[in-house]
Amino acid sequence: MPPDKICKTVHQYNKKPVSEGDMQKLLDIAEGYRKVKNYVYSRYGGIGSLAKIYPGYTVQNEMTASGYREVVGLPSVYFYLAVFDALADIKIQWTRTKTKIGKLINKNGSFTEEDKHYLRFLLKVNNAFEAVLNQKPIELTAKIQKQYCELAGQVDVERIHRYLCRKVRKYHVKLNTDAADVFSIAERAYRYADHGIYISTKEKRKRVFILLTDNNQYQSQLRIKLYPEESRIEIKAPVNVTVQNHRDYLNQVGVAAGFYTMLTTDEGHRYGEKLGRYQLEYSEWVRIQTSSYRRNKDNNPGRKKYYDKKRRLEERLHSYINQELNRFLITEKPKTVYIVRLAKPQAGGYNKEINYSVAQWQRGYIRKRLWQKCREQSIDIVEVLGKDISKVCSECGEFGSKEKGKFLCSLCGYQSEDKINTARNVKKRGQGDGKLY
Repeated sequence: MPPDKICKTVHQYNKKPVSEGDMQKLLDIAEGYRKVKNYVYSRYGGIGSLAKIYPGYTVQNEMTASGYREVVGLPSVYFYLAVFDALADIKIQWTRTKTKIGKLINKNGSFTEEDKHYLRFLLKVNNAFEAVLNQKPIELTAKIQKQYCELAGQVDVERIHRYLCRKVRKYHVKLNTDAADVFSIAERAYRYADHGIYISTKEKRKRVFILLTDNNQYQSQLRIKLYPEESRIEIKAPVNVTVQNHRDYLNQVGVAAGFYTMLTTDEGHRYGEKLGRYQLEYSEWVRIQTSSYRRNKDNNPGRKKYYDKKRRLEERLHSYINQELNRFLITEKPKTVYIVRLAKPQAGGYNKEINYSVAQWQRGYIRKRLWQKCREQSIDIVEVLGKDISKVCSECGEFGSKEKGKFLCSLCGYQSEDKINTARNVKKRGQGDGKLY
């Protein structure tokens, strides 16, 4: 059953410029937050602390006893959030390391299937993984211990353990952050009132007041992002919204995403036809400004105007994307949307200008917003395999040719716009055996 509510992030902004004094007080909190995170990274980011980071209360207790909170002068409402933020990052970094090693295992031709199975077991079972890296006996619960012994009896354990330790030393890195402009804030560290928000500072019983553009009030952990050059802040709040169910949303819609036209459906309907113009304007302006800044970096007085216009261009682009996605859902009334799983951007290209434009393509933002909006409206999204999907004829399934935005199949004679043919193939694969999710 789909969930009744889903979590989404809402944003709040300051109505008036934040004074220099108030901004400095917030920056002091962010700097202390950064120092705490880096301390946790350095102390608990290595193999010796693997047993402590799950679930993390041991780290919390040790950090309390360390006295580091008094050293940085950070109130507890910020200190412990910084600790658990850093722990979350460390866990993610270990997941990346395990994923990397898992890929290497699959590609290693010198390993037998038993070797690979044993290594995957070590990567999956945290206690076993930690024991191997710290050269300790592997002690697990009775049921898992029995499974471990069966797998270990089929391989050269010492050789496998040396391999795993060697790869972890090579690919696992301790984290570090230079970001001193962001921090999380607990409920008891802020209060909404007077059309704004009061935020606790490092001084006892002293709060900074920020007048907001809206009167919404939230009761949850918030994320504060500071923009000192622009005298502004951004507040992110997680909220649970009720999922909408539409009885008339019954259609199955295949879509093809593009740089110039955002979405083209299998029926030939287009949404976001101005996207390419907006993206080119944005990327060209950023490219020129970046080049100019690099040439005159020593004599440049600041980048406030640059950041202001860059934000306006991004906001216009994102506003247009959301508007067209809303129009797409309202018009098409889909029960299921089929879309290609986009590949990661590749290096190289025709020339620097084209590369720069493609690098600024908002496809990640489009995908994220489409998924969020579909979840809010109880619409299923099915991602499909994209290999050769634009080269195959959607009528007969044979390879055809593309020229100037048109698709032509020399076998059956089918002709259509290139994106429509792709969207039809997306729908067929999604309803057949080519779907991923």
